[in-house]
Amino acid sequence: MPRPTRIDEVIERLGSIIGECRAARSRLGYFPALYKRVTVAVRDGIAGGRFDDGPRMERLDVVFANRYLDAFDAWAAGRPVTRSWALAFEAARSPQRVVLQHLLLGMNAHINLDLGIAAAEVAPGPALAGLRGDFLRINTVLAELTGEVKGQLTAIWPLIGLLERAAGTADDVVAEFSMSRARDDAWDFAQVLAPRGPEARALLIGVRDHWAAAFGRITLEPPGLGEVLAQLLAMDEAASVPDVIDILDRA
Repeated sequence: MPRPTRIDEVIERLGSIIGECRAARSRLGYFPALYKRVTVAVRDGIAGGRFDDGPRMERLDVVFANRYLDAFDAWAAGRPVTRSWALAFEAARSPQRVVLQHLLLGMNAHINLDLGIAAAEVAPGPALAGLRGDFLRINTVLAELTGEVKGQLTAIWPLIGLLERAAGTADDVVAEFSMSRARDDAWDFAQVLAPRGPEARALLIGVRDHWAAAFGRITLEPPGLGEVLAQLLAMDEAASVPDVIDILDRA
């Protein structure tokens, strides 16, 4: 399938992956189900004039999405992928992870690694500064989805109440990976990459990937929550894999 060049093509491709994963009962479908909703929200924001430069925002969205799509295709074909994506894809093979972990692993690879790379590619050198305002507006779009997604996670994972009693609130568990903070870090990374040439960028991306993979491993084994997670992982989640995909894909 050709690489998407428009945001609607990204949404179509994500829908195709979701359908394949639903049919295969694969947890690889969790992240793209959520990601498609985010992409639809960004597309609607572009159409509604929420960004200063709609065409540039569409280019960013497409370049950004293609990093995930390329990684997904490479993994499916048995080709090498970045360490952070390998961690997320490998975890999807195991039933011993909860939905929230799968989502966080995908967000870790895509935001902590891919987003800064995409921003520096779309707006290299001094052009990056002009992207800052629209980059920040993405957080507003995403925040509008947060409450809805949290409610759906509770429906998927009713034992989240046990986690809340042990850790204070579910928000505390994911506080180290807030969307806003991750995007701030991605912007900092884009600023490092933007003025560099190809060789320097490749070296910096390799270092960043090592860091993102290390962060992802913390998501797999959160400090201080080992006993609670062991109890959660010993029990089935309320929904089957296809049901979870459908819930996350609900726009």
